[in-house]
Amino acid sequence: MKRLALVLLFACAAFAQQPAATSTKKPLTIEAVFAEGGITGRAPETVQWSPDGTKLSFVQRDDSGEHGALYYVDVAGGAAKPAVLVAEEKLANLQPPPDKAVKDEREKERRARYSVAGYHWAPDSKHLLFDSGGQLWLYSLASGTAVVVGSGDDPKFSPDGTRIAYVKQHNLFVRDLKSNKEKALTKDSDENLLNGEVDWVYAEELDVRSNYFWSPDGKRIVFLQMNESKVPAYPITDWVPTHPTVDMQKYPKAGDPNAEVRLGVVNSDGGSVKWMDVAGEYIPRFGWLDNGTAWVEVLNRDQDKLDLYFADAGSGRSRAVLHEQSDAWIEVNDAFKPLASGGKFLWSSWRDGHTHLYLYSFEKSGEAKLERQVTKGDWDTFGIQAVDEKTGTVYYVADEGDDRQRHLYSVKLDGSGMQRVTNARGTHSPSFAPDGKHYVDNYSALMTPPQMSVCAVGGSCSTFWNARPLTAFDLITPQFVDFKAEDGTVLHGTLLVNPILSSRSAVLMNPYGGPSGQVSRDAWGGTTFLFHQLLARDGIAILQVDNRGMGNRGKKFAAALKHNFGEVEFKDQLASLDQALAKYPFLDRARLGWWGWSYGGYMTLYAMTHSDRVKAGVSVAPVTDWRNYDTIYTERYMSTPDKNAEGYKKSSPVNFAANLSGALIEVHGTGDDNVHVQNSIQMTNAFITAGKQFRLMVYPRKTHGITGTAARTHLFHMIQDHLERELLGKMPATVEAPAHSE
Repeated sequence: MKRLALVLLFACAAFAQQPAATSTKKPLTIEAVFAEGGITGRAPETVQWSPDGTKLSFVQRDDSGEHGALYYVDVAGGAAKPAVLVAEEKLANLQPPPDKAVKDEREKERRARYSVAGYHWAPDSKHLLFDSGGQLWLYSLASGTAVVVGSGDDPKFSPDGTRIAYVKQHNLFVRDLKSNKEKALTKDSDENLLNGEVDWVYAEELDVRSNYFWSPDGKRIVFLQMNESKVPAYPITDWVPTHPTVDMQKYPKAGDPNAEVRLGVVNSDGGSVKWMDVAGEYIPRFGWLDNGTAWVEVLNRDQDKLDLYFADAGSGRSRAVLHEQSDAWIEVNDAFKPLASGGKFLWSSWRDGHTHLYLYSFEKSGEAKLERQVTKGDWDTFGIQAVDEKTGTVYYVADEGDDRQRHLYSVKLDGSGMQRVTNARGTHSPSFAPDGKHYVDNYSALMTPPQMSVCAVGGSCSTFWNARPLTAFDLITPQFVDFKAEDGTVLHGTLLVNPILSSRSAVLMNPYGGPSGQVSRDAWGGTTFLFHQLLARDGIAILQVDNRGMGNRGKKFAAALKHNFGEVEFKDQLASLDQALAKYPFLDRARLGWWGWSYGGYMTLYAMTHSDRVKAGVSVAPVTDWRNYDTIYTERYMSTPDKNAEGYKKSSPVNFAANLSGALIEVHGTGDDNVHVQNSIQMTNAFITAGKQFRLMVYPRKTHGITGTAARTHLFHMIQDHLERELLGKMPATVEAPAHSE
């Protein structure tokens, strides 16, 4: 036994190449990790540039989240030193009445998940529009005073700043700020008609944040109308009150009718709507090419064909200028960029196997002409950040050279002179000022919590916010590892293991597994990473692998799961596990755990119903039958249940409940409007019918993220206790409830 211990210790130390823990370091606790503000502190929120490009503004709150102010950084000041733009006492006066405060759990998560802005800069950069629970306040930076200018959602200034538009009661309105007169641009009384409003599935699956836009001259507004009358509704029940309440959510499940959509243009002074003659199942993106022409992207239901149209705003007539088709699916993005000089635009496509940028030219009639492919290589781009037309330079984010990193790059419009702009290894998420002279860089790395800097294009950067340092804690550095799928494809992974254990570590698989996801990244992993540190310290090694079917590795890699969720992902996870077990003798194959959230929760159920190797698992917010999930996401990869009945059957764990092996906890929030709790109820019924024992935990009112200090502390203590009891033989400790109540 002593010799074995020495061998294992040597192997772990050689693998980790890091010093052993010291007694002077503070231990991590679940309470500390999930406390308000957490260990790293609250990051700046709603970071925005002023229209003149001179100020970067952001909301900074204290750990409690109850106190904060609006700050700014003056980019002309050299060193980035935040100063107060609007003080806390001023913001306190802008709060909505108590009956309009955001109390609903789903609305709180919607605002956080979809980055619903709480303030907007006026075009003159001298005023701000605050959206306080739908009540709109116009704030003067010069006088420090605010006045109510109406109520509505998704407010936007007109280009000249004299008016605002907003959505209210499913209709579009415009208010003149000088006269304070409001005018309804649409007047539909049918609650199923959404004018300029974004429904749930467009926000969740197409990343749509707004469904109307001012023309550059402010004379017109183009908007999307969604008719949800044929979309089935799902009941989201709140069982906490004595008399439960039910919210009927419009939610098209795979195979269901979608909302019918059409694109309209209306004069901003009022009048009749001119409907554009474009038709299709989805209109995921649109906007203005010039004052009289709208551009529109139309996507078919199978999501393998996308057409770009230019539509005349006056007549409604349109013409197709570009056609995109894929043997996998179309990845909708925001990379359509008309050049200000006119006659050309940038476009993004993965037609060559990776997502790259293309330059097109066009005339007033006829199709667009491909001028050239601007970026090229065995790597992917992730959106256009800015275009400097004077120098002919495009700025974009890409993973060239390392799939695990993200950097800002520049390239000439002719495809020459590609350069990496950011230096520090890790993940950079830049956002450019409107004038293109500066950008804010949100940066993190595997062992570096987030930090934000203001950078001058072609110059230096100045950091204005850092997460709290973690030097007081004894953290283990994970190692990047690679494996191979059965077809030879390289699979990236991350292994976290305690280097000073004298015995073998249990192994915990923690995949995401699904489309667009990536878990092996050179980026800060947040609270999940810190929770994994706790498990690793106690003797559970965590292995995270990006299987085929996940994102950011090109079309072939992503399309491996087409029409068949679960099978390829699970094969790759097991292949990686077996290679890790063969390579690292300090991993114990007899003590295997599995846990995941959302698609990762689905993967946990799939693993435990398709293998007898998993000893313990935790599945949080899983899809258990793909017929339960929404149209856009599910059909993009699986087609419809009618066309792919066998694929849906094979991919859904509910059909394999009788094969459950291992100790399982399934977790769901009753207010989950993304993956409905219906999934876990159906799985529970299947387990009972099959005579299989397991544990179910529901979190009342909680949505897909199961947020909040009390809920998260409770949940992660339960996960830790379950895994350590089943994999390490440890009995759970008594835990007191956190002082903060929800």
